Amino acid sequence: MGVSRSSSATLGRGRRRSGKLRLLPLIAATYFMVAGGPYGLEDIIGKAGYGRALAMLLVVPLLWSLPTSLMVGELASALPEEGGYYCWVRRALGRFWGFQEAWLSLAASVFDMAIYPVIFVLYLGRIEPVWTAGIRGTLWALAVVAACAIWNLCGARAVGDASIGMFCLLLSPFVVLTAVGLWRGMGAPHPFAAMHGRVAEEDLAGALSVALWNYMGWDNASTVAQEVDEPQRNYPRAVFWAVGLVALTYVLPLAAVGLAGIPADRFSTGAWTDAAAQLAGPWLALCVVIGGTINGFAMFNALMMSYTRVPYAMAEEGILPKALAATTSRGVPWVSVVLCSVAWALALRLSFERLISIDLVLYGAALLLEFVALVVLRVKEPTLVRPFKVPGELWGAVGVGTGPAALIAFALWAARGERLAGLPALAFAGIVALAGPAIYYAARISRKRPATE
Repeated sequence: MGVSRSSSATLGRGRRRSGKLRLLPLIAATYFMVAGGPYGLEDIIGKAGYGRALAMLLVVPLLWSLPTSLMVGELASALPEEGGYYCWVRRALGRFWGFQEAWLSLAASVFDMAIYPVIFVLYLGRIEPVWTAGIRGTLWALAVVAACAIWNLCGARAVGDASIGMFCLLLSPFVVLTAVGLWRGMGAPHPFAAMHGRVAEEDLAGALSVALWNYMGWDNASTVAQEVDEPQRNYPRAVFWAVGLVALTYVLPLAAVGLAGIPADRFSTGAWTDAAAQLAGPWLALCVVIGGTINGFAMFNALMMSYTRVPYAMAEEGILPKALAATTSRGVPWVSVVLCSVAWALALRLSFERLISIDLVLYGAALLLEFVALVVLRVKEPTLVRPFKVPGELWGAVGVGTGPAALIAFALWAARGERLAGLPALAFAGIVALAGPAIYYAARISRKRPATE
């Protein structure tokens, strides 16, 4: 059943003193669950050029981020439960599909989470290469995993408060870079010349896939609902504020370096450091490098908080072993934090590079289940209290998912030529996805009792 406004407000007031995430920390944590500043945009510029990159970064939020945030706003405010999207899909579609939602999300995390400690190490190595040489790089990556696990054990509020500080530190070099770039660009004879230029090796499909990847993750904050102060009120506000912040912190630095005349062909992973050195000198380049280490740490820290609540919610319902439901005095599922940390630490040693197509396929499938849950709950539970509601009745709920569905279909098409571990990327993602039903039924047989739908 839905939670009423009054009962939710009472719950929020009763837990404020116990360390709940309030609005500003929730916005900062949501930001890091989606983005980590402009880091990661370099390949969009290098593949598409400035003009098309800007167009993508402005259009994708309208077709992808806004519809997803509307869906998350309705479901998170109507069903503010620990486990978030897993609970929405399970309530709407039953235990089987709830399990698939959790499986797809956690499987995608393997491809996603291992990269953030590596980002930390890569940028740390640019400060002093000897610090990360040889085995030291692996030890630093493991240290990031361990430090984030300890930080998460301090509670959701500790993660949210840290996200505010790291948000300010990470973006401060880009404030300077943007200001200098715009100043130089507007004083140039032809400030918009670079915006119309083409790149030598254009790859618009690849650029759009990278743009989608940089805008995904809006549902991640939903999993900590019971650790958020007044979730029915704060979730919709946090998601919409984060959408604006992500778009702003993507578009402005990109426009600034374009107006400053830095050729788009120079942009690939890590090129923000070179752009900062060219525009303001080595001191700003160093600040951007330090921001890169913050990017890796902060994203891993926030996403750890999100993903570890999914096994906890499943254990609470008896789908996973009850040990995973053990919590600290702050309500942190510590067994889940430890086990997930170990799994991600083991993934650091895998030889594969993160493939954006794999992330998009697995995450996209999970996201589509959430949009289906939105529609089904409108039909099954029309009287469910919805403090925030997607505009329109049933067709509004259906229509809001069309943009994301079309973009996910495009991502599938764009990934048709990619390979991983000797297999086509789509086939590899399909095998991972199909393992979900197999694991579900194997677990059901092992329990020797039928699952209650």
